[in-house]
Amino acid sequence: MAKSNSPAVSPAPEASRQAEGTFRNHAPVQREGLRKMLRIMWNMIFHKPRNTRPASAIPVQPMTRADLIAAPNHSVYRLGHSTLLLKLQDKFWITDPVFAERASPVQWAGPKRFHQPPISIDELPPIEAVILSHNHYDHLDYEAVLKLADKVNVFLTPLGVGDTLIKWGIDGSKIRQFDWWQGTEVAGIRFIATPSQHFSGRGLFDSNQTLWASWVIIDGDKRIFFSGDSGYFDGFKRIGEEYGPFDLTLMETGAYNVEWPHVHMQPEETLQAHLDLKGRWLFPIHNGTFDLAMHAWHEPFDRILALAWERSVSITTPRMGEAFNLMQPQRGDAWWLEMEQEMSEKGRVACSGYKAG
Repeated sequence: MAKSNSPAVSPAPEASRQAEGTFRNHAPVQREGLRKMLRIMWNMIFHKPRNTRPASAIPVQPMTRADLIAAPNHSVYRLGHSTLLLKLQDKFWITDPVFAERASPVQWAGPKRFHQPPISIDELPPIEAVILSHNHYDHLDYEAVLKLADKVNVFLTPLGVGDTLIKWGIDGSKIRQFDWWQGTEVAGIRFIATPSQHFSGRGLFDSNQTLWASWVIIDGDKRIFFSGDSGYFDGFKRIGEEYGPFDLTLMETGAYNVEWPHVHMQPEETLQAHLDLKGRWLFPIHNGTFDLAMHAWHEPFDRILALAWERSVSITTPRMGEAFNLMQPQRGDAWWLEMEQEMSEKGRVACSGYKAG
């Protein structure tokens, strides 16, 4: 029988999977048992090393509305953790807006932020769209959503997250919800919800009842990828094949641990995901604001910077509030190393003073 010479056709991208009312990752992800979860929680509460939080203030570059209005298009500002403000087509877009003091269901306990946002919600200009990746507390802030509601035209969410916003009182006409590989256009910018490998839930009884996603953002000939939260998986390569190359990848780099390898990436995996996506500039996020794991607060920066240099990958690490512009990209300073050096010098001075006394 003659063999066909026609090129192989890759299968269509697969939508999310649901079973018994909950969403599932494409690759099976081991669910942690109750005993392991309790042990992890115990260690996080009672045995977290002191260096998971900085010993001095994180440098933040204050922002004003006037600064933002005057800024050129293709500017990207990190407000903290995974909250980024983008200026595209003379409009403003924000990812996973979290302005709360703690990434927690209550504000008297839980991970407390290292720094204040470089700009308040009140000072922000009108926002064309909020782009949400999933419903965890370090990505979906109830108070921030309510405060933003009047100045936001559209909320873009994975399936089910928009229903949560409606329960909170957000006008349903402002909400657009998407499965993986679905998308829309807002004010001339294309958005496509793409897969990630993670989970969802805000309480004890809503595990995986809403979807999680990464996002592709297309502005003319410029392409940006926002990872949300994800473990490393072959979906990054598929996204790169469908929508790459990307001018900028906003990639989760922090809150990793060997105890939860499938839902957060080690820095080596973050770099590989960036390469899978055919990314040009790598912008590490999901770090420097909350202590959500056992690693030193600066370790994600140290590791991803060393890896990027080793592989000749262009990487940018701006301070909170400092602009990165796609048209004139710059690496930024290793500002956390300056903090460590400053603390070391203070320690030496204090020690020499003690000896002199």
